[in-house]
Amino acid sequence: MNIHPQFIRREGADEYVVLPIEEFRALEEIFHDYQDLRDLREAKSQEADAASVPLADVMRVLGIDP
Repeated sequence: MNIHPQFIRREGADEYVVLPIEEFRALEEIFHDYQDLRDLREAKSQEADAASVPLADVMRVLGIDP
């Protein structure tokens, strides 16, 4: 992905960045996906020792043919 930032300077230093809206939205989606991945990994880590039920057993209880 290529981004095309425009830097706005204040008192000789870069202070703000302006991006085309399409690029901003693409970056926002990437950040949200990354946060979702971090949340999933954290949840998996916290539940690592939790009891589980095999999918085939759940499907059988629900009356779904595997």
